[in-house]
Amino acid sequence: MPPVNPLVHDTGSPPIPTIQAWGQQYDGADGPLLNMCQAVPSHAPAPGFLHRLSQAAADPATSSYGPIMGDAALQDAYAAELSRCYGGACDGAQIAITAGCNQAYFVAMMALVQRGDAVLLPTPWYFNHRMTLDMLGVEARPLPCRAEHGFVPDPDAAAALIDGRVRAIVLVTPNNPTGAIYPPEVIARFHALCRDRGIWLVLDETYRDFLPPGQSRPHELACGPAWPDNLVQLYSFSKGFAIPGHRLGALVAPAALASDLGKVMDCVQICAARAGQAALAWGLEALDAWRAENRAEMHRRADAVRAAFQRLPGWRLDALGAYFAYVRHPFGAVPAWDVVRRLAVEHGLMCLPGPAFAGEEAHLRIAFANVDGAGIGLMERRLRAAGR
Repeated sequence: MPPVNPLVHDTGSPPIPTIQAWGQQYDGADGPLLNMCQAVPSHAPAPGFLHRLSQAAADPATSSYGPIMGDAALQDAYAAELSRCYGGACDGAQIAITAGCNQAYFVAMMALVQRGDAVLLPTPWYFNHRMTLDMLGVEARPLPCRAEHGFVPDPDAAAALIDGRVRAIVLVTPNNPTGAIYPPEVIARFHALCRDRGIWLVLDETYRDFLPPGQSRPHELACGPAWPDNLVQLYSFSKGFAIPGHRLGALVAPAALASDLGKVMDCVQICAARAGQAALAWGLEALDAWRAENRAEMHRRADAVRAAFQRLPGWRLDALGAYFAYVRHPFGAVPAWDVVRRLAVEHGLMCLPGPAFAGEEAHLRIAFANVDGAGIGLMERRLRAAGR
């Protein structure tokens, strides 16, 4: 076989298929297999959304190509949502509708950095973010985040890592994998740092819909009369609307970047799936109450997870937020991959090891949003059994 691109060949593989394969070896002795490795909403989309999706799919017009940057109705609806969320102004022309947030990130990196550049990624990091940079020949420069600081990155530590090769800093809040929620003042300091150093701030807010009670606005960056000229914001409709299979996300950037983003978008997918865009244009405002109830349910599940780990001897909950619990296992020097394999094969509980995110061997990521209250009870019992 002729050689392949070494940048792709040498990029690590995603860990989730490996964990799922281990889960298939589970014999069912402890009850149903619990998928707590890949973040998947456990509830169905809203009936009204599904109705409009089916209507849009039946319309021949949605089978045709649409605008590269997204259908105007959804661009405008998302711009209005951003204005409601942040109290600022945003124009639909600044928005690209993408095939999920992963594509939004890929498009942003293609447009902002080139081979030989570097991007600061706080660790533990989302593995697809690292994989994308590896395939582009861009250095993923770690910015370590510590459990004792709630896994919140330090702007001063980031400043010390910036040299002439660094072109951007990526922040994910609420965070994947830790669940950590970055305080608005920390985000503001990162934005000021990027502005002063002439680099981009890429802010992934995939889990923005699941902020804790009392915090309705993630930050103040988009609240002014004009969008900041060094800010790219990423978002996913997958979690808030329970539609990961429809692959819809969004990217917001300064208007001057739109032309370059469009070039990448045209080469990657041309346009996002249009039936889902049509349904979302209606749902962004119409489903506010439905989304609020799902947000409240996630908070109830988080409370249940917190209580569960308080009862589990040896286990320690180091961070919790949005969809994820980031926990320290009680097995000492046992590699996290071995812990995860045992949990999947012997106890029917699939989760991810900290090293999959460039994190410590002692940590596991558990996606508690994947299961209901009863599932969280099963999780507790299986972790207790594994710790004996």
